[in-house]
Amino acid sequence: MRTTMRVLMITPGTKGDVAPMAGLGGRLQALGFEVAIAANAAYAPLITAAGCEHRELPGDMSHLVSPAAPGKKATAADLRWYMSELGDYMDLAASGTLAAAEHGADVILANAVAPYAYDVAEALGIPALGAHLQPTEASAAYPPMVLGTARSLGPVGNKLLGSLITAGKAPYDAPSARLRRTLGLGKKSRAVAERQRRKANSPVLHGISPAVLPRPTDWRSGLSLTGYWWPDTEPDWQPPAELVEFLADGPPPVFIGFGSSAALDMDFMLDTVRRAGMRAVLQGVEEFSAPDALGIGTVPHHWLFPQMAAVIHHAGAGTTAAGLRAGVPTVSVPIYTDQPFWAARIVSLGAGPQSVPYKELTTERLAAAITQATTTPEYGANARRLAAVLATEDGTAHVAAALRSAGKRT
Repeated sequence: MRTTMRVLMITPGTKGDVAPMAGLGGRLQALGFEVAIAANAAYAPLITAAGCEHRELPGDMSHLVSPAAPGKKATAADLRWYMSELGDYMDLAASGTLAAAEHGADVILANAVAPYAYDVAEALGIPALGAHLQPTEASAAYPPMVLGTARSLGPVGNKLLGSLITAGKAPYDAPSARLRRTLGLGKKSRAVAERQRRKANSPVLHGISPAVLPRPTDWRSGLSLTGYWWPDTEPDWQPPAELVEFLADGPPPVFIGFGSSAALDMDFMLDTVRRAGMRAVLQGVEEFSAPDALGIGTVPHHWLFPQMAAVIHHAGAGTTAAGLRAGVPTVSVPIYTDQPFWAARIVSLGAGPQSVPYKELTTERLAAAITQATTTPEYGANARRLAAVLATEDGTAHVAAALRSAGKRT
């Protein structure tokens, strides 16, 4: 008789969406759970390296995270194309979610852009819990993430607009509706289903530290901040010799990297750091080496970031967490969705200067922000204090307890 709980994580999205879940999955396995993670094929090695089973979600989101050139705004045509492509991607992800669940699961953890996972769970008669990396619940404490802005509309405006957007159309509505028809479930819109889950106080776990985002006072009790879910560490990983030599050959450099978006080209980054008078490690610019700069591929942030004078990035949820964990100042260049929110949190925590929005980005502005970050002692001191708090948190324990509780209710 099988007694191990089988957990299926549904993680459409990019590496930043998958890596924290893979790290969480590996730690849950060590606690006796069986973990499978449904994600795009590109992330299979990341998942299996953490000791979890990979179940493929068809599609590739990488082409949906390359924005316009720095300093440019997306046009209406750009947005229409983006929403059409995102809808197609979500339709593939919904089909992949059903296939992944049919391979076996006792409970599903669904990320913020996988509401169709709840439809699959309903059809299979198993529980589903939210597992989010950003706060998506309408709240007076912040504007809706989908707006791509950190500008508060005031408590009433934030809550009202958040509620309206939640009830409005979304790219995963049509895939959810199609899936419900396929599964023989009654007609129910995604917005209605979410409203019912709120009324039932269904659990949503957030892999976020309460030291970074204090729990909003208007959240219902089923919404929890567990602490961060850190990506897995490869025990046999060794840094490239060229990188080790570069780090030892002068003062701490700055890091510039934009994750899956690959938003800045090499010339822009080099011009920026040279204006700031800093050495630099440039991620996404491989096979490049100069006395003052080195291009690197994938290097674990937990190893690299503590050796930097500052980190410059897009303020994605996972990269933001890694920078704060390292205890070094951050310069954020937010591009879209939740990134302006995390950039604003960095500033509020005193861990870096004002962000430089991507649509307003120039080498001069970014170089000035880097200089400010690396010459203002308070930013580093605040970052180190926050890192000490993060080091005491265990984001896995709360998830394990929630999973066991969900299993007892079935």
